[in-house]
Amino acid sequence: MRRAAVAVAAGAMAVSLAACGSAKESGDNADSTGSAKKGDDIKVGLLLPENATARYEKFDRVLIEKKVKELTDNKGEVVYANAKQDASTQNQQVDTMVTNKVDVLIVDAVDSKAIAGSVKKAKDAGIPVVAYDRLAEGPIDAYTSFDNVTVGKTQGEALLKALGDKAKDGQIVMMNGSSTDPNAAQFKQGAHSVLDGKVKVGREYDTKEWKPENANSNMEGAISALGKDKIVGVYSANDGMAGGIITALKAAGIADIPVTGQDAELAGVQRIVTGEQYMSVYKPYPQEADVAAEMAVALAQGKSLDSIAKDKVDSPTTKAIPSVLVPVVSLTKDNIKDTVIKDGIYTVNEICAGKYKAACDKIGLK
Repeated sequence: MRRAAVAVAAGAMAVSLAACGSAKESGDNADSTGSAKKGDDIKVGLLLPENATARYEKFDRVLIEKKVKELTDNKGEVVYANAKQDASTQNQQVDTMVTNKVDVLIVDAVDSKAIAGSVKKAKDAGIPVVAYDRLAEGPIDAYTSFDNVTVGKTQGEALLKALGDKAKDGQIVMMNGSSTDPNAAQFKQGAHSVLDGKVKVGREYDTKEWKPENANSNMEGAISALGKDKIVGVYSANDGMAGGIITALKAAGIADIPVTGQDAELAGVQRIVTGEQYMSVYKPYPQEADVAAEMAVALAQGKSLDSIAKDKVDSPTTKAIPSVLVPVVSLTKDNIKDTVIKDGIYTVNEICAGKYKAACDKIGLK
């Protein structure tokens, strides 16, 4: 994936996000890619890729719906569909929303390439499209996500820190995400940029559909091929797969090796508390969701994105897409309070429920 030659520093992004006022504060001139001017009575189509990962239903959907209501004086409607990890289903969902004449689409693609034709259908029908979290191909009007290469670098740096001197002699397993997800390629790119030359990669997998059970099977194969005494750590691209990996490690009698993650899922945070998982990448969903809603409302109302999107990125099919990339944080047991608890993602009681209380007490999470 080609990216625009811009460096998105966290400080600069903070300024960019601070500049993201409501869509009503955007420029009054209609954007050439937007639809005709409309008021607050708009219909926003929201298409999310799957429901196995907790974030989509618990955070993304809820946050986007809330922000659209806020930006439109409760007059805007969000029409929601989840593809349940099926690209064909998602294409059909786009067709349905085009038929139902939504004013704008927010699409988190199951398959970035397979969605391109449907994006074009929407565009031909005068419906602008915001690519959310994954950079879909086709004539996209706007894009918001996290800096995915930085996510991979953050994971790789954390893994090296956890390995210490063991990085010189042992081997790691790399469990990347799905090959159909452009984000997975960027996570992998970022991780390799940090890990290559510092630690030997004994086995590496692109995990079909990001499924924990597939990661579990891959990990079992890696243990069989390398030997359980040769593996010193695991790069896992997200928390769901980390769960499957850790199950395979436990079954093989492997303990106390660092495993990375991403998404700060509740189960992942709880594994970090107990020490089974070393880290996750916390991605501030409220910021990403708010930006997507602001972009969508502005486009539906025919307004400029200039006050919202300060940067540009290129996809394989579209150049200079107005974009906002949100910074991320390495989440370990040392900063749980300052991240997911402070931002209201989870409460201490949620994280420390039941069997996790003793581990929480041990690290001072009360």
